[in-house]
Amino acid sequence: MDRLAFTAAAGITEKAIGRNLLTNELANVSTVGFKRSLGVALKAIDLKGPGFDSRAQPQAVPTSRIMLTPGTLMATGRKTDIAMNGGTVMGVQAPNGDIAFTRRGDLRPDALGTLTNGAGHIAMGDGGPIVVPPGFDVSITRDGGVYATDPGQVGPAAQVLIGQLMLRDASETPLNRREDGLFEPLNGGDFEGGLNIALTPETLEGSNVSVVEAMTRLIDHSRSFEANMKVIKEAKSLDESGASMMRAS
Repeated sequence: MDRLAFTAAAGITEKAIGRNLLTNELANVSTVGFKRSLGVALKAIDLKGPGFDSRAQPQAVPTSRIMLTPGTLMATGRKTDIAMNGGTVMGVQAPNGDIAFTRRGDLRPDALGTLTNGAGHIAMGDGGPIVVPPGFDVSITRDGGVYATDPGQVGPAAQVLIGQLMLRDASETPLNRREDGLFEPLNGGDFEGGLNIALTPETLEGSNVSVVEAMTRLIDHSRSFEANMKVIKEAKSLDESGASMMRAS
């Protein structure tokens, strides 16, 4: 009976990884540009050790591969908000200084004029961080061009190109989720841009997490946990019954 209880307990432990992934998705349902990861699969592995090889244990196989399916688009009317279409991702500076990628496009100049998104990540241009001149208005075009306009200029204000957002097409490039939540290709760093790059200005993209689907999966995890606990209790009951039968009267 110990094999039965051992396997059920291992199943509970390994499925905790999937539950953690699911609760993270639910926590980011309202996060701008959040993308789901592929799910966690279970496989059976043979346990090696003294005696007969008579045990197998479930093992979780997690993946951090990003699903770039689109989220809900929300028109904001703000000239620095962008939604990335298709497989487009934007290059940002990660907290450790690396180049990473995101779909979060709620961009604003910070106190120093550096263009950052709502998570505080610096938006990278082809030549480095994009800095907005003090007092200038900013707008972003469909191709990622960042233009500044002097509102104090007499007459029609001319738009000046101050940078080009680092945009890449990841529709054919698998991306993984980093520990800081940003995306990166399998080998890290930058990758080739691709051709299908486009933005929707004055719009933000919501999370691609389906609340109904996530709640259904959470219920399934809960029922699986309860079933494994019942197996462990039943194994204990059977073991106690067997022990009582062997006990001398």
